[in-house]
Amino acid sequence: MSVGNSTAALNIPNENTSDRYMYQPEIETLDREQLAKLQLDRLKKTLRHVYANVPHYKKSFDAAGVTPDSLETLADLAKFPFSVKADLRDNYPFGMFAVPRKQVSRVHASSGTTGKPTVVGYTKGDIDRWAQLMARSIACAGGEPGDMLHNAYGYGLFTGGLGAHYGAEKLGCTVTPMSGGNTEKQNIVLNDFGAEILCSTPSFALNLADSAEKQGIDLQSGPLRIGVFGAEPWSEAMRTELEQRLNIKAMDIYGLSEIMGPGVAVECIEGQSGLHGWEDHFLFEIIDPGTQEPLPIGETGELVITTLTKEALPMIRYRTHDITKLTTEPCVCGRTHVRILRVTGRNDDMMIIRGVNVYPSQIESVLVGFPNTAPHYQLLIRREGIMDTLDIEVEADPDLRPEQYAALAAEVKHHIKSIVGISCNIMVKEYGELPRSEGKAVRVKDLRSKQG
Repeated sequence: MSVGNSTAALNIPNENTSDRYMYQPEIETLDREQLAKLQLDRLKKTLRHVYANVPHYKKSFDAAGVTPDSLETLADLAKFPFSVKADLRDNYPFGMFAVPRKQVSRVHASSGTTGKPTVVGYTKGDIDRWAQLMARSIACAGGEPGDMLHNAYGYGLFTGGLGAHYGAEKLGCTVTPMSGGNTEKQNIVLNDFGAEILCSTPSFALNLADSAEKQGIDLQSGPLRIGVFGAEPWSEAMRTELEQRLNIKAMDIYGLSEIMGPGVAVECIEGQSGLHGWEDHFLFEIIDPGTQEPLPIGETGELVITTLTKEALPMIRYRTHDITKLTTEPCVCGRTHVRILRVTGRNDDMMIIRGVNVYPSQIESVLVGFPNTAPHYQLLIRREGIMDTLDIEVEADPDLRPEQYAALAAEVKHHIKSIVGISCNIMVKEYGELPRSEGKAVRVKDLRSKQG
């Protein structure tokens, strides 16, 4: 890998380099005009950094007929090519790094179940900034120094566990590093240690709530008050379910390993109406996923993110495939950073069922909270001739009798048809029959390849 000699080209200050995170109103409530000036300055440095140090970017910029000097305004970023997950795989393992490997303090990676894993790297400065941003995110979601934080995100190559861990410590929380799995022990520790904050995937939190009820552990009456949930799309119906089952405020957090990990954006406890994207470190765009042209604020499309302060692995116009929209409308909390409205799905997860485009989260919004059902389901995609069909397995409420299952299936089928617009087959299962999530939920099973 051909790289330059150091991270000095970025000259990025480490805001708040103390051991403890401190709220910075001068950053989080910065005037949008000043925020844009900060972004432009950091973007110019980042483009020079990658052009000089990452052969992939030099080649792609040259092919597009642009150089770092082509950027004079933030709008000029649209001239630059996109980055995609395949770029990381094609340059596996360290070819996208913008610093020599010896300057990389840590690496994380995806599971690589469908091919080569995507490898991401961090300098010491990157890790410090990540911890600061995660601390900022937990505080924004309502966390406070001294809180007991139960971290059930997975540790290891997955960024969730360590990202939340270092951020919580930076905020001044007491961290219980549980990782995923082992729900019965998790609930005992949650209860005995008096956790006030739970960090996990929303599906695993639901699993914990189910398990606690079976164990006779009353989490609702304990000190637990906040859940910081991410790593998978979830719906408002799931939020309501979690808040009722655990007696908490369920807060949405957003991140992806290629950009940093958790802490790229988070909901504020005051508003709970969109995730504040930290624009001093990231630049957010919305594009039409078909034409790939930028869309104005307020229109729905694919989220594209450019890092502004990453040293080891800067990403330029990274296509997340997440479908959402942005707003700069004032927030009740006073923060000025753009809000990312709830991610409704991924354009690479979109199903086409008998000609109708549908996302799994649309199905979830109907199923979770539906009368006489439990909030556990699976979507099974099959092929009939040239058309795809959808079978949905949903669990019945434990008090529902088996002879009532057929009527429930008909109700669910009618409701999905009227709300989502697709016809599907509904299979009602006994409570507890479907597998429970030990981390990220696998909601969709594509059975088409098994049909031959």
